[in-house]
Formats: sequence, structure tokens, C-alpha cells
Amino acid sequence: MSTPLSLSNNYFASCPKGIEALLADELRALGLDGVRETRAGVAFDGRLEQAYRVCLWSRLASRVLLPLARFPAASADALYQGTQSITWSEHINASGTLAVDASVSQSAINHSHFAALKIKDAIVDQMRAAFGTRPSIDTERPDIRLNLYLNRDEATLSLDLSGDSLHRRGYRAHGVEAPLKENLAAAILLRAGWAAQAADGAPLVDLMCGSGTLPIEAALIAGDIAPGLLRPYFGFLYWLGHDAATWEALLTEARERRNAGLARIPNIRGYDSDTRAVQAARKNAERADLYDFVTFEVRALVENVAETDTPAGLAIANPPYGERLGEAHELPALYKELGDTLKRYYAGWRAAVFTGNAELGHDLGLRAHRMHTLYNGAIECRLLRFEVTPEWYHRERVVITSPEQLGSGAEMFANRLRKNLKHFGRWAERQDFGAYRLYDADLHEYNLAIDVYEGDRRRVHVQEYQAPASIDERLAQRRLKHALTVIPMVLEIPPEQLYFKVRRQQKGHSQYEKLSESGLFHQVREGACRFQVNFTDYLDTGLFLDHRPTRLLLGELARGRRFLNLFGYTGTATVHAALGGAASTTTVDMSNTYLDWAQRNFDLNGIYGPTHELIQADVLKWLEQNQNRRYDLIFLDPPTFSRSKRMDDTLDTQRDHVGLIRATAALLEPDGILIFSTNYQRFKLAVDELSGFAIDDITHRTIPEDFKRNARIHQCFRIARSAK
Repeated sequence: MSTPLSLSNNYFASCPKGIEALLADELRALGLDGVRETRAGVAFDGRLEQAYRVCLWSRLASRVLLPLARFPAASADALYQGTQSITWSEHINASGTLAVDASVSQSAINHSHFAALKIKDAIVDQMRAAFGTRPSIDTERPDIRLNLYLNRDEATLSLDLSGDSLHRRGYRAHGVEAPLKENLAAAILLRAGWAAQAADGAPLVDLMCGSGTLPIEAALIAGDIAPGLLRPYFGFLYWLGHDAATWEALLTEARERRNAGLARIPNIRGYDSDTRAVQAARKNAERADLYDFVTFEVRALVENVAETDTPAGLAIANPPYGERLGEAHELPALYKELGDTLKRYYAGWRAAVFTGNAELGHDLGLRAHRMHTLYNGAIECRLLRFEVTPEWYHRERVVITSPEQLGSGAEMFANRLRKNLKHFGRWAERQDFGAYRLYDADLHEYNLAIDVYEGDRRRVHVQEYQAPASIDERLAQRRLKHALTVIPMVLEIPPEQLYFKVRRQQKGHSQYEKLSESGLFHQVREGACRFQVNFTDYLDTGLFLDHRPTRLLLGELARGRRFLNLFGYTGTATVHAALGGAASTTTVDMSNTYLDWAQRNFDLNGIYGPTHELIQADVLKWLEQNQNRRYDLIFLDPPTFSRSKRMDDTLDTQRDHVGLIRATAALLEPDGILIFSTNYQRFKLAVDELSGFAIDDITHRTIPEDFKRNARIHQCFRIARSAK
């Protein structure tokens, strides 16, 4: 049985990891009772009015949840029955709209999408039985949004009063690369002591303002302006339990406080060298109705002189730190320039620098007197707080000219790179490969993957594997900095030809998500083929080096055959097949970006004409709709897990591979060949469920020489119809 929960007692405000204590203090300041800090949020007691107040006034919360029931849900049926025990006609009209978000952990039901569907089915079935009609689904602005938290087979089903994340204030329509979420920006400002400084009339300068989130949030704090005042939508507005009179009274109070508070906003300025960013910041300030209270200007960092005749205040910056902005080689110099600017123009001020790379903080040339841990999504970051006075300045750093200066560990790392370069460099040259893996976490202290790309000049792509929680972060950061110093020395490249990224566990197509907007492509050879690679804009370069033998095999098998490449990515396998003499090729992928990239590769290799199709489609749907097509050779390399906005359902390769292989093999000619590959290291092929096929595990043959240190990098199978 479910336990109904009072609508006037218990609520939960979620927030980004690391700001729970700040949120608890904020809720207490709003006059709430029973505030209890928990993981990723704060529980509180109160009436509906107080929950509305949190939605309107919290600068830090992400969502405000009203629990409706808790019940055991160790099975799909139990989840369905528990949901049906709630009288849904008290919350939504039969003709209304709803959405369900779900989070599951340590439970028998381990798929959040499946759990959300069971909740939806239970509600729809109850309403249809009672009224002959049913609510529909609206994931954008539903009448009610529900939140399921399923932990250890115990379900908590809540009404999401916020409806959409509260960090979306309503003013930011024009973003630039990697903007801060508004509630994280507010947390940074509050941790930096801005509220007290603003009350004293101190100015604020954002030295690298981007699209203006920090200055705008600073103005909202200084002006006593409710952050939710501009939002056109909350999750309770169409809920049948909504108290419209109470909400309107809160809005009236907030407007009055805003009108009074505008006069108290001190001098707030934002500078950035990017003209587009400053234009976006001005438009965002205008949408926030703060255009006359926050000033944005295009200025290079070295030109960020403090305004004359103003008292000392807070200088703040959110510089790039090698995750989504900038490149590793540029960052130490950028941080030094930032520190020099603070020391030259903002002496006597307080400063706060937010970074996801604490080691780079040393390049500022300032010693932090306070440091706070905050999270930008999954990235653990530091807020470094400074007093810009000479006693807090660092001495000039020693210029590093050889690995030996960095210690025995760095020297050992350098020696390994030299040894590998001699072996793999010669091997790749003999094989006529212009790209190869030089180093793959050979030394556990330096947990990196290093790929070398030879072309008009040598370029090096470095990815750091995410370290386990047991590794001391400061030590790991120091080793990383040493490695990024050593690599250009050993490989004899200028620092700007090194590209660094952090490789975290990826889900779905997240490895294909855009990180930057450079649009710069470089050419690399692979035997007879030439490919376009990009080192800055995506996590991967557009060429999976571990699949090199598989591509060569496809080229050998393709002569005279009709070739199909599913989940085709940038079409590199298709290029090998086409140059190997394929009669025709078809490449299917959901991403137009990558199909455009495939076309670049086609053009580079002289592959033209209607016999070489590029099709933008959901592969699963395309297979359903094209079972009449026939091919002699198929390459199937699905992502481990995929859930795209364009897909109606998820793809889990381990769970779905039998059906996927059967649907693909249905397109094979009787003597056709299917090459199936997966990078899921724990993958187990369900051979018993694939009767009727001759399956040959060719993994060992498809692991290249430069990847044999990690023989689990992928699995590969040759599949054909069994002889009758």
C-alpha cells in the first residue's frame, strides 16, 4: 500500500551537488521550518505558500518537489499499483497533459525510462477508466510534471512544482559556449561574499563575462529581485491543487521589492574579448530588465582596468579550464594573464576565480585564502578566493626546459614516450598510417591516451581517463600538468599542436556532442584513404583508431559487393569499402553533422555519384522501414547506449543486440557477411539466441598493434547465415 503524504508538510528542493549547505541557509532565510540538508538537496516543512516562495525566490534550487506518496516497488506491477493508489483526478484533468521524470538506483527496476512509462501507464489507465478519456504526454510544458525517485525498491512519487529547472530564469536566450547555469552562478557569488559587499555598495567586475550570467545574477542579488519573477511557466500553474490567489500575492510582493531594490544596485560591469559574447550578454540583460543596471563592454583581458573613482569591490572570473573551452596549451598563459591583470589593476580588491582545474590556479600568481568545492554538472570545480594584496602574491615560476626538472616520475614518463615513439612511429610509417596510438596509460601514474597524427605537421591528441575517486586529486592534477609539459618536449611540437580533453564515461551520443566551434579540419592518411579529422570541436576526432584493421578488412571484402554502414559516424568505413571496389555503398546515421563530415571524406577520396548514399535516419526505424533492401556486406557498429531527442526509444547494445543483429541480417543476401562491432567492454554475445547464424569471433584479428595494451578496447564478430 502507498502512504499518502500531506500537501502541507513535507517538500524537497533539489540543487547541484556541493551547494546543499548554501541552499539550507537560503531556505532558513526565507523563513522555512524543518530545513534538513540531504544529498543533492534540502527537505523542508511548510504550507503550499512557502513552497511557492521557494520556487519564486530560491537562487540555488533546481526543483521543488511535493511528495504525493511513498510505496514499495520491487516490481513493475508494484510500481503500477502504487501509482494507481493515488487519486489522479485531484491533480490533473482527464484531457490534460503530463510528463514523468524518473531516477532509479539499487533497485530491481534498473531502467529509468521503463519506470517512467509504468507511471504514465498507471495514470492514463486510471483516468481512462474513470472518464473515458486520458491525459496526453507533453515533455515541454505539461499541466503537471511528476518525479519518481526509486531507491532500494522504495518509490517516492512527487509533483514537480517547478515544472522546469529553476536555473532557467527566463532571461538567457542568447548563450555562448559553455555558459554557467544560473543557480551555479548564484552559488559562486554567494560563496564569494557578494551579498554582503553589494549591501555595502561595493562594485563588481567580471573580467571574462561570456554571456553575462555572473553580472546579471549579481544584479538580481544586489537588487533584492526574485530570480523566478521573469519565468512564464511553473509546474503548479495548471495543477488542480494550485492556489492562484496565494501565488498572485507573492508575485505582487516580489514586484514591489524589485522596484525598491533597483536603486540599491551598485556598479556592475562585465568585460570580454569576444564581441559575440558581449552582444549576447547585453541582450540577456535586456531580457532581465536590467539593461540600465549592468554594463558590458568588449575588452581584452589586459585592458580590464578598474573604473576610476570607485571603491574596491569584487573582481570575478570563470576562465576556461580545458573541459569545453580552450586548449590545454593556452591555459597556463591565460591564467597568468588573468592574475597579472588582477595584480596590476585591482590591487586592494577581493577576487574570486571559478575553475575546474585547480592546478591552473597556481598560474594566477596569487595564493587563495579560501577555497570552496562546487560542481559544474559532473565536473568537480574550485572557487578560489583571493585578497589582491602583495602578501598574497606568488613568486615567479621557474621555466621548465627538460623533464628532469619535474622529477623522476616525469622523466620516466618522458622515457616511455621516447621508446614508444621509436617503435610505433616506425611501425605506422611502414604500414602507411598517419595516425596511431602512442601511449595508452602505460604507466598508471599518467592515466592518459595519447594519439599522434602526422600530416603537414605533427599534431597530438591527448585524453585523460577519469581517475577513480581513490586517487588524490591534487596529485593527479600535478601529474597531468607535468605530462602536458613533457609531451610537446618529447614529440618536438609547439604547445599549440597539442589538444587535450578529459574522457569521462559517455552515454548515448554524448561522445559526439559539440565541445567547440572551431570548424578546423586536418587531413590524415590511412593506407590508400584520406580522412578529415577535427581536434577541438568534439570529444573524438572523427576517426576511431582502434577500428583501423576492421576498416581494412571491410575494404578487402567489399569488391563487387553492395555495402551498408549502419551508425556510420563520419563514413570512414564506407570510404575503405568504396576504394576497395564496392559496387555501391549506403551509410546511415542520425546526425546531419556527421553525415556532412562523411561527405567531406567522400569528396577527399573522389567518391561521387548516386551509388554512394548518405541517409540521415534513426537506424532502428530505418531497419524497420527498409526490410526489402538487400546487401552483400554490412558493418554494424552501434553505440553502447543511445537516447537521442530524435529517437522515440533507447538503444542498449547489450540488451538489444540480438534483435538488432537479426533485423540487420535480414537485409543480407544469402551469402552476405555482417561485421558486428561494439566498444562495450563487458559485452557478451548471446550466441544461444542467434540460432541460424555462423558466428566467428574475430576480435583478436581486429585489435591493431598500437592498441594491444588494451585488448578489450572492442569486440568484433563476423556473422553469416548458417549453411543448410
